[in-house]
Amino acid sequence: MALNVCVYCGSSDGVPQRYLDLASDTGAAIAARGWGLVSGGGRKSMMGAVAVAARKGGARTVGVIPRSMVEREWADHDSDELLITETMRERKALMEAHADAFLALPGGIGTCEELFEVWTAGSLGLHEKPVVVLDPDGHYTGLLEWVTGLVDKGFASQHSPLTRIAVAATVDEALDACGMSRSPV
Repeated sequence: MALNVCVYCGSSDGVPQRYLDLASDTGAAIAARGWGLVSGGGRKSMMGAVAVAARKGGARTVGVIPRSMVEREWADHDSDELLITETMRERKALMEAHADAFLALPGGIGTCEELFEVWTAGSLGLHEKPVVVLDPDGHYTGLLEWVTGLVDKGFASQHSPLTRIAVAATVDEALDACGMSRSPV
């Protein structure tokens, strides 16, 4: 089954090379499985690296980017399909609509915001698409501990948020989790 995986990741300049390599490895592995990539449509940093590697491996890439970022010359014009939106909210909605699974690589607050939105929607039963975090070096450890604390304090139900996300240490584990169908929440 050909999937379209939406990858959320850092787009800031200056991230360590190991994260650029992780993004490239992820893009290449998506292509090797015959899957497609949905991304934020940027050409910089990890976001650019994952798209370049995916295309190099033969994957179809869909980039979704707000017009303001295109005007700043951040757009990945090599995308097979580049969708331009007016707002970030429209961007996220289109990314979600084009994706069969969501994969968060290390990133900053934008990555976390995107992850939380699809994770929450899955927890609420608004979609059944896999939500996966690729965390080879503990980047998300504090976040996951915080969510566990929410459950312990009664701010989240025991079954909902933690069972709606998979955490993987390798690219292959992450993509295997992306390919898993979800049973009803």
